[in-house]
Amino acid sequence: MKTKSLLLVAVDFLIMFAGLGIIMLNQYPKIDYSPVPWALGAAGLGFVIQLLLIRGRFNSDIWIFPMVLFFSSIGVIMLARLKPVLCIPQLRWLIIGMLVMVVVLYFSRQLKNMMRYQYILGLCTLVVLCLSLVFGVEIGGSKNWLVFGPFSVQPSEFGKILLVMFLAAFLSDHKDMLAEARRKLLFLDLPPLRFIAPLLVIWGIAILMFVIQRDLGSALLFFCMAVFMTYMGTGSKSYVFIALCFITMGASVSYAFFSHVQVRFNIWLDPWADAVGQAYQVVQSLFSFAAGGVWGTGFTHGHPGLIPEVHTDFIFSAIGEELGLLGCTVIMIVYVLFFYRGIIIALRCKKDLYTLVAAGFSIALFTQAFIIIAGVTKFLPLTGITLPFISYGGSSMVSGFIMVGLLLSLSKETYLGTR
Repeated sequence: MKTKSLLLVAVDFLIMFAGLGIIMLNQYPKIDYSPVPWALGAAGLGFVIQLLLIRGRFNSDIWIFPMVLFFSSIGVIMLARLKPVLCIPQLRWLIIGMLVMVVVLYFSRQLKNMMRYQYILGLCTLVVLCLSLVFGVEIGGSKNWLVFGPFSVQPSEFGKILLVMFLAAFLSDHKDMLAEARRKLLFLDLPPLRFIAPLLVIWGIAILMFVIQRDLGSALLFFCMAVFMTYMGTGSKSYVFIALCFITMGASVSYAFFSHVQVRFNIWLDPWADAVGQAYQVVQSLFSFAAGGVWGTGFTHGHPGLIPEVHTDFIFSAIGEELGLLGCTVIMIVYVLFFYRGIIIALRCKKDLYTLVAAGFSIALFTQAFIIIAGVTKFLPLTGITLPFISYGGSSMVSGFIMVGLLLSLSKETYLGTR
C-alpha cells in the first residue's frame, strides 16, 4: 500500500509535467521554461510530504494527499493552458498550501485544543464572515473580497474552516439537549430557543451573504454545511425542515426585492433568453461541454477562452471541452473518493467532536465541488465559488490545504491500517 500511494503521487506529477510539456511544444520555438523550476519544487515537496505521511511522525492517512495532488496538477496544467500568466502564481500557492498543511499537522494538537472554546470560535466565525459584509470590495460581481494593496483575500474561504470547528464543538457539547425535544411547534420537535439560536444566526448570515454580497455560492455552501452538520449531530429532521423553510423564505423575499437575485434565477431558468448578454457565460459553458462530447477536443485543441473568467468559475467547462465527458467523470469520481475517504476517517474517530470535524471538512470540500460543477452545467444557478484545488485562487488553495491538514491529523488519531 505504501508503494501504491507513492506511485499515485508520481502519476499526479507526471500529469503535471506532461501537460506543461505539451503546452511548451505548442510554443515552439519561443518556449517559456519559467514554470519548470516551480513545478520541480512542488513535485519534490509533494514526495517529501507523502514520505512523511507514510513513515514519519505524522502517521496519517496515505490516500487523501495523492488525491489532492491530482486536483492540483489538473489545475496547474489547465491554468497554463488558459491563462499562462497565472501558472507560476498557482504553483507558488500550491507550494505555500503544502507547507501550511505541514505546519497544521505539526501543530495539530494545539489546533484541536482550540475546539474546547466553542463560543470564541463562534465569535471568530461571525467576525470573519462579517468582515466582507462591512469592508468587502466587489470583484467579479460578488462583494466578497478584502483588498490589501496588490493582494486580495476571500474571508469566506477561511470562515468555512472556523464554521466547521464551531459547529462541531457546539453540536457535540449540546448533542443531548438538541436531540431532546422540550416543546412542539406544529409537527416539529424543538429544544429551548437558546440552544438553537447559534444555528439560526449561522443561517441568517448565509442569507445576508446572498443578499448583500451577491455571493450565492458561499451562501449556499455555508447553508449546506450547517444543515448537514446539524443533522449529523442531532439526527433530528425538524432542524432540516426549519432550515429549508428559512432559506426558502429568504430566497423568496430576495427575489421579490433585489434585481441581482432575479437576474441570477432568470439566467438559470432560461439562459437562451439573453444568450449574448447576462447569460453569455452560461451559454458558452454549455457550448463547451457540447463541443467536448465524450472524448474531448484534445488538450490545447479547444476554444475555452471564449468563456470569460474561464480560469476561475468555469475551469470545469474548459476541462469538459478539451478532456470530454471522460475527463470530467474521472475528476468527479476522485472527488467522490476523497469524500468517501474523509467519511471513513470521521466514522473511525473515537470522539463525537472529531467525528463531526472530519465529516464537516469532507462535506465542505465535496459540497463546494458539487455546487460549482452543478452551476456551470446549469443544474443549479451559477455561483462564484472555486473548484477546490483546481480553480485559480490563493485563498481557496491555502484554506483547502488547512482543511486537508486537519483531516489528516484526525486520521492520525485512528490509524486506518490500510497501508
